[in-house]
Amino acid sequence: MQHQFPKNFWWGSASSATQTEGAAFEDGKGENIWDHWYKTQPNRFFGDVSATDASTFYQHYRSDIALMKEIGHNSFRTSISWSRLIPNGCGEVNPKAVEFYNNVIDEMLAQGIEPFINLFHFDMPMAMQEIGGWESRKVVEAYTEFAATCFELFGDRVKYWFTFNEPIVPVEGGYLYDFHYPNVVDFGRAVTVGYHTMLAHAKAVAKYRQYQQKNQQQEGQIGIILNLTPSYPRSQNPADLKAANIADLLFNRSFLDPSVTGEFPQGLVDLLTEHGQMPVCETGDREIIAAGKVDILGVNYYQPRRVKARLTAVDTNGPFMPEWFFENYEMPGRKMNPHRGWEIYEKGIYDIMTNLRENYGNIPCFISENGMGVEGEDKFLKDGQIQDTYRIEFIQDHLSWLHKAIQEGSDCRGYHLWTFIDNWSWNNAYKNRYGFYSLDLATQTRTKKLSGEWFAEVSKNNGF
Repeated sequence: MQHQFPKNFWWGSASSATQTEGAAFEDGKGENIWDHWYKTQPNRFFGDVSATDASTFYQHYRSDIALMKEIGHNSFRTSISWSRLIPNGCGEVNPKAVEFYNNVIDEMLAQGIEPFINLFHFDMPMAMQEIGGWESRKVVEAYTEFAATCFELFGDRVKYWFTFNEPIVPVEGGYLYDFHYPNVVDFGRAVTVGYHTMLAHAKAVAKYRQYQQKNQQQEGQIGIILNLTPSYPRSQNPADLKAANIADLLFNRSFLDPSVTGEFPQGLVDLLTEHGQMPVCETGDREIIAAGKVDILGVNYYQPRRVKARLTAVDTNGPFMPEWFFENYEMPGRKMNPHRGWEIYEKGIYDIMTNLRENYGNIPCFISENGMGVEGEDKFLKDGQIQDTYRIEFIQDHLSWLHKAIQEGSDCRGYHLWTFIDNWSWNNAYKNRYGFYSLDLATQTRTKKLSGEWFAEVSKNNGF
């Protein structure tokens, strides 16, 4: 076998509570920002489709977990919905939610699937958003208590915990580029949101360390999941190199460095200070963040970021934005996903692994998301099955580069595809399909795609 992966490699997929569970207003679940935003602006969602029903995992988790097992999953990541577990964000715990998550975790373990549980995947409880969301230190404290509650309730069975998924996305979407609620465009507030997110992360890590000491449970690990998007300069011209470095500081290292090294990169601090954009830092914050270093890192990778030095002057009357420092660059001859409009650059996964090995102490990590979205995937339906050979090729090519990184010493322990069953995707609803199983929205029928069959073989052989 050409590509043999390390023993006990994690093969599986990833999803989130809001994108799969449905039952958005059932069994005592509180409203989150997505439920609220849809009520106020349904036109902001593709096809006016909300996450109210999603892919009905809340009802079908048992049969869905059996389907995971069928295609060789030995691990699966999902999240706990903060607004389902603690409907007001703080205070009373919802017993129906405890029962549901206990059932999901127990069913996964019964099927030999390791649960990877994430605590926050873009789904701020509306009650918390109303008091400022991540701009508020009260919300940081409420999240810390939510995390501690999860450890107490489920930590006896869950060995892999993650504080946040892609924490840069609520910053970009909610506070810079207007594609997530609360639709603010304000760099200073965006920085505060990012800073408080890292404080919340570190405080949750501290709670987990306390939980471990109290329960003598040393085998559990806590991490964070980051969408690390390598910033490639157009050329080796110093201006292009500087542009790529700033993009890297803002979009990658702003979360990577504090998570892994315990401190923010000096280059980022200097940049924010120079432009009067530093967040309010309180006494003791630095020590909290220093103690929030992770055991393991989840890496989401879809596409590269290519940048160049700005060729035009900045309009200083407009809002201060990251694009003051760089422009996006479309590399001629790049390989594209024609069904989604994203560049496909498989070597990016190798470059990320090499960076983690050389500059971040070779932290234990795994690919927590990678995948290929396809609009109108029904056009590949043949004899009742989606013949997604393009997805097989996509995964295989990324795994080949990942294998090379592992051969060179990168401590990568698994690969999770986004996603298991075609799921609801934030503003895009069901426009782009990513799953190993296709979902018929009208009947909620799940049908295995060709990629699902292929993946079962890969998992069985621990390689290809």
